[in-house]
Amino acid sequence: MECCRRATPGTPLLLLAFLLLSSRTTRSEEDRDILWDAWGPWSECSRTCGGGASYSLRRCLSSKSCEGRNIRYRTCSNVDCPPEAGDFRAQQCSAHNDVKYHGQFYEWLPVSNDPDNPCSLKCQAKGTALVVELSPKVLDGTRCYTESLDMCISGLCQIIGCDHQLGSTVKEDNCGVCNGDGSTCRLVRGQYKSQLSATKLDDTVVAIPYGSRHIRLVLKGPDHLYLETKTLQGAKGENSLNSTGTFLVDNSSVNFQKFPDKEILRMAGPLTADFIVKIRNSGPANSTVQFIFYQPIIHRWRETDFFPCSATCGGGYQLTSAECYDLRSNRVVADQYCHYYPENIKPKPKLQECNLDPCPASDGYKQIMPYDLYHPLPRWEATPWTACSSSCGGGIQNRAVSCVEEDIQGHVTSVEEWKCMYTPKMPIVQPCNIFDCPKWLAQEWSPCTVTCGQGLRYRVVLCIDHRGMHTGGCSPKTKPHIKEECIIPTPCYKPKEKLPVEAKQPWHKQAQELEEGAAVSEEPS
Repeated sequence: MECCRRATPGTPLLLLAFLLLSSRTTRSEEDRDILWDAWGPWSECSRTCGGGASYSLRRCLSSKSCEGRNIRYRTCSNVDCPPEAGDFRAQQCSAHNDVKYHGQFYEWLPVSNDPDNPCSLKCQAKGTALVVELSPKVLDGTRCYTESLDMCISGLCQIIGCDHQLGSTVKEDNCGVCNGDGSTCRLVRGQYKSQLSATKLDDTVVAIPYGSRHIRLVLKGPDHLYLETKTLQGAKGENSLNSTGTFLVDNSSVNFQKFPDKEILRMAGPLTADFIVKIRNSGPANSTVQFIFYQPIIHRWRETDFFPCSATCGGGYQLTSAECYDLRSNRVVADQYCHYYPENIKPKPKLQECNLDPCPASDGYKQIMPYDLYHPLPRWEATPWTACSSSCGGGIQNRAVSCVEEDIQGHVTSVEEWKCMYTPKMPIVQPCNIFDCPKWLAQEWSPCTVTCGQGLRYRVVLCIDHRGMHTGGCSPKTKPHIKEECIIPTPCYKPKEKLPVEAKQPWHKQAQELEEGAAVSEEPS
């Protein structure tokens, strides 16, 4: 053997030692396995649903003892049980209801999540504080803890991953996807403050959609929570949550705790219906509700198959697209539903060549070239923009955009839009003339034309555009007046002059000149 050869002067001693150790380890493993008989068949599963355990045995062939285990386990029946099946640990407790304990019959309820010995069958007598260990071991396949996949096998808690493999450490993400990255749901958290009154006795706190997980609500205050539900089939229900406990509401487990000054509502999910959490007025003070849950992204982009080839021969192309898919109803919906979730990224279309065989008319001698050398890709083509709908103040203009294809002779024809979806479509509407419309600008008033009594004063009023230039286009109806009466409180000593004195130069002349010079085009430039 190679490991038994004498080491040459250049052979490192460390390498020689490694080879000797590897040879001994391999030989010992082979010797150990030789002492065992072959593994026997797998036993029947300990459960028919909800995850159980099965075992296989082997026999030691040595007259002394064999190294290793004579039994191995695997998980089985990893399908959900129907809701009416109930809790597996609770079934084992109830099996002792017809057996007397200290001369008396009890109705036994499970005691779960024992941190010291989670795989013993501890049960509590209903209506009493009596807790008894009715069996040192629960049946194989019983969950160690209510919120874990780990299961008890032969009285020991064994780690089970979300892939239902024994010893696996793979976990579900918050969305319920095994070994997922959390991209299929979104965290929703918030706070509600009640504003109830004598005329408004109840209100909606939050709507939690079908499929949501890890729901937790905490109410602080005198008011009371209750639930309304609506299934996918449209059936409605209500649960008043009157007492502390765990309830089954539309096949979803609801844990409710009621305290003097607060209420706590938990639902592990996934919810099997839409839940609407409501609040009912129970006191003069207001309440606050804090909530958190993971909402599934029920609308997701789904890539389509390739569309038909653009040519039957001679080289063409085909594209994929993306459609918005409703995971609840299993149907395609409008794209706007997928745009609602920022986490959703629409996949880009894929393009590939197709039907590259020569066309019969080419007699087979035509060289097949890449399609983009002799058959240009379809492209978006736009018509000129229409005139703006408004000359100022913001308007819109439109154009038509279509997908066109150009053949080898340069003829352009319109084709289906999906052929151009490998590039974004050009916009068909844009804003225009977003500058402000011309408006009147009034200058300062002139001094009064008299030094006593009643007179007139004038001002210059100009039509100014958005650049501050004197222009036309202002509405005559909104033009401010250019003259008005004025009164000087100083008394006059010539009472005979009761009529106002006409304006003298330069104000009257300047106002007239500006009025005459304002005959500019009514359309702004």
